[in-house]
Amino acid sequence: MRTFYFLLGLMTLSAGAINAQLVFPTEIELPEGFAPTQVLMPGSPLDLQVLFIGGVDLVQTTPTYGNPAGVAVAKEWHDFIGFTPDDTGETMGWVTVNHESIYNDDRIGDGGGMTAFRVERDPITGLLNVVDQELSDGREGKFFNVDFVNTVGETGMNCGGISSVVDGRIWTAEEWFRGDNSAINNGVFSNNNALGAGPYGIGSSSNQGVRDTSEFTIDSPDFPAFDGMTIPKYQNFNWMVEIDPREATAIRKQYNWGRQGFEGGAITPDNKYVYLGVDATPGFWLRFVADTPGDFTQGDLQVYKHDADNKWISIGENDPEKLLNLSAEAVAVGATMYNRNEWVTVDPNTGDIYWTETGRDEPAGSWNDEAAAGAVFAPHHLARAIEQGVTGPDAEDYKDYYGRVLKYDAITEEVSVAIEGGPFFEVSPLEADYPEKHLSNPDGLSFMEIDGQSFLIICEDLNGDDHGRMPFENDNANGGLGNRLCELFLLDLSIEDAVVDDLIRITAVPLGAEITGAVVTPDGKSLLVNSQHPSGINPFPYNHSLTFAIHGFDELLVSNLTGPNGVPSETFSAYPNPTLQTVFLNDRQDVALYSQLGQRLRVYRNVSQIDVSQLAAGIYYLQNENGETIEIVKE
Repeated sequence: MRTFYFLLGLMTLSAGAINAQLVFPTEIELPEGFAPTQVLMPGSPLDLQVLFIGGVDLVQTTPTYGNPAGVAVAKEWHDFIGFTPDDTGETMGWVTVNHESIYNDDRIGDGGGMTAFRVERDPITGLLNVVDQELSDGREGKFFNVDFVNTVGETGMNCGGISSVVDGRIWTAEEWFRGDNSAINNGVFSNNNALGAGPYGIGSSSNQGVRDTSEFTIDSPDFPAFDGMTIPKYQNFNWMVEIDPREATAIRKQYNWGRQGFEGGAITPDNKYVYLGVDATPGFWLRFVADTPGDFTQGDLQVYKHDADNKWISIGENDPEKLLNLSAEAVAVGATMYNRNEWVTVDPNTGDIYWTETGRDEPAGSWNDEAAAGAVFAPHHLARAIEQGVTGPDAEDYKDYYGRVLKYDAITEEVSVAIEGGPFFEVSPLEADYPEKHLSNPDGLSFMEIDGQSFLIICEDLNGDDHGRMPFENDNANGGLGNRLCELFLLDLSIEDAVVDDLIRITAVPLGAEITGAVVTPDGKSLLVNSQHPSGINPFPYNHSLTFAIHGFDELLVSNLTGPNGVPSETFSAYPNPTLQTVFLNDRQDVALYSQLGQRLRVYRNVSQIDVSQLAAGIYYLQNENGETIEIVKE
């Protein structure tokens, strides 16, 4: 764990030095015999293990495009993680990892991709072991490419997905919406990381997408309305796709759920409702109601309209033309519009559904036409427009920089804001003045229990680095480095009217990476997380997209995740939290951190806590503006 956090420390700019001369000297010399109060910071009980490295690990492939079965280097851009428990009891289960990319590969297949592998808990170390398998198609090894080419046609931009809390069924979402064949064939993007991570990308040459753009004939007997239908190739993208993780193969594209830029989804514990997030502006809030629980081939697709007496309106009616043009159908019934709905999770204890509305900086140009055609804005956007002093969410100066997490109450059918992103900054503050916590563009979302208490797991994917999403020194618009740092937070669901300060920071990922995919193992001991598209300047293996596990959550108490209780001390004092690797101070104040040799390392302005996870083991000194000093011993 320390190695990983040390790498995170490399991302932290020493910008506090800009203001440090106001109070704190660059060096201090402790007098002989000086014996400051000592604070012992034990190592964190949480431990990190890298499981799967994109661009490095080899996957077993099926015969593809006339090539024989063999091996290939795994694709990168890891996003969604699914977990399917092993009901035989032989192992823990199967992990599935999405690759949010679109480029050609003769063995893995053009477009996006997905990797499956099986894990077991080591009874001695407690770590996860990736175990060897032999599949029914003859493939043998540890990591397996999920076969889409020979089953359902290629996929593209495998982003979010569904990991059923009922039975571990897995769907992968084809997100980035495609409007024509050129969009799936041409893989050149302004961000060449779309083709791979850092220096390991395939480059920005042309024709790096799906090469076969001939018309596609659907072979899907489960959906008679679509079976045998011939469509343009691009229309066979942007579906939810069910896969079999045990055999690393696709089962079906879920044509009856409609064609959208899907991101996340969740299935309720009764196995009857599927709630779906659409990453678009406008994004609509969809659900599928199964006629028979667990059979998602027959049922009713519905869209949410908050201002209707019956808030769920049937849409699609199993009509291929409507399902291929689902957004237009949603607009036609006046559905409620959101700003980039992404991941979805369900609290199995309450039945409440949570989803991330990631936000878009200036959404007006993206949903005004739909508003004019009858679709309606979500109430919280109307309220935000009033707060901003603009005429409405359709105004050009309406901003939604940070996004939020939304909650759907399945009993009342009302949607509310679970936690709002921010705080807002017109100009990014200096690192020395940066808030202790800032929630920017929540994306990945999951649920976990710690010590019997329900928590949301919230992952960031920054839309930008300005307006306080990063400190001023990293704000590209202000001449900064533009390096983004995405964090993972926990939110205690027992907190009413939660705010950003209620968030509990667990970890972050290397420079440039999105943190995503968070899913808990069935035994509650480990959290699996992805680091997607990191910067190539990070040291190996953190310059690759990778899947890692954080172990030890079963050992935690809720009290391990919070700061000190009681009345703050009137004297300069500190309270360590080994789990969070955080030092809590007796009061909000300015402090400076010094090395054992007395060299100033960092200045913190107006803080009540400091994160020491990035520090190597050793002795440090913390001094306040009055010259009072505390010795911190990090083990």
